[in-house]
Amino acid sequence: MVTERRLVGMDLTELRSRFSERDWQQTEPDPEDPLRFAMVGLGWWTIEEMIPAVAAEPGISTTVLVSSTAEKAERVVDEHEHRLGDDATDARGIDYDAFHDGAAAEHYDAVYVCTPNALHLPYVETAADLDKAILCEKPLEASTERAAAIVEATADVPIMTGYRMHTEPAIRVAKTLFEDGLLGEPVAVQGHMTQNVLDIAGPDSWRLDPDLAGPGASVTDVGIYPINTARFVIDRDPVAAHASMTSEHPAFADVPDEAASFLIEYEGGVTGAYTASQHAQLSGSFRIVGTEGEVRLEPAFFNDERSELHLRTGGSTIFETSVAFPSVDQMEAEVAYFADCLRDGRPFEPDAEHGLVDMQAIEAVYEAAERGERVEL
Repeated sequence: MVTERRLVGMDLTELRSRFSERDWQQTEPDPEDPLRFAMVGLGWWTIEEMIPAVAAEPGISTTVLVSSTAEKAERVVDEHEHRLGDDATDARGIDYDAFHDGAAAEHYDAVYVCTPNALHLPYVETAADLDKAILCEKPLEASTERAAAIVEATADVPIMTGYRMHTEPAIRVAKTLFEDGLLGEPVAVQGHMTQNVLDIAGPDSWRLDPDLAGPGASVTDVGIYPINTARFVIDRDPVAAHASMTSEHPAFADVPDEAASFLIEYEGGVTGAYTASQHAQLSGSFRIVGTEGEVRLEPAFFNDERSELHLRTGGSTIFETSVAFPSVDQMEAEVAYFADCLRDGRPFEPDAEHGLVDMQAIEAVYEAAERGERVEL
């Protein structure tokens, strides 16, 4: 049982402060010798989120932009020079064919892949052939088969799957509380993530095209957050799935999951109950219930200054507290972690094999919904 003695002196505010200071950082960045990125895929996420995150971090810079045409890439360089930062005044733009041919390879050290899911593999393979470190957006690819091909192609180069929750301070605090035994043994996880892709990208978004997104829209793009965050916090992998889905809006005619509810069974008898939708209010929450306590984060998954972590635990005496977390740019923390691991020569926590397991879970969710029965991974 959790005793009062174990709770004496607990200060979540202090814990929050410690994790906001990047507990994972092992090396000091060197602005004179930055890690140089080539950005592959110049959609809104790369331009609005990733490029500014790199510019904000010392010892990292963007030096090459890669798009469908060199003209577009150069235009993005010119139009978004203010986002590239002072260290990237010599950034250049090339097209996809030039990237595959090795053009400008001497001007970058790492590759960020942010194309539609079904196009990750060829750019990861080229980056690996060029012996570059790789940061690949989640999900790792559009199918388990193609994700496995990424694992094989990157056997000799460092690759990280882009899970920004692994460096999110509130999530790391939740993981610490769990590892310190304040929740006891894990029993259940609850979570949801929703957004309106029609407002973000319109009805022609590639996320609604199964040829580019993979088996669906909501579970693949946003449902993956609670699935993977639970894996990270409780250190258990998924073993089976149950699911139901619906699509009624015309924009979702080609995908099965305008909205989805699904269960993930994790190792050790832990059940995760989740919902996801690409046609709903922007919202997210995450809760872990154990034999001796629970921790809840709400809102969860987004950069949100309202985020609060709630802890409730105890045996004969209930202890309950909460702490607000200041908004932390999740992409800044992610790229800083990526660079720190490379400088230190240590492996990434969410590597390609980690991303492959999530693809197996995602495919099991869609198969479970289609068959109407439990599906083992």
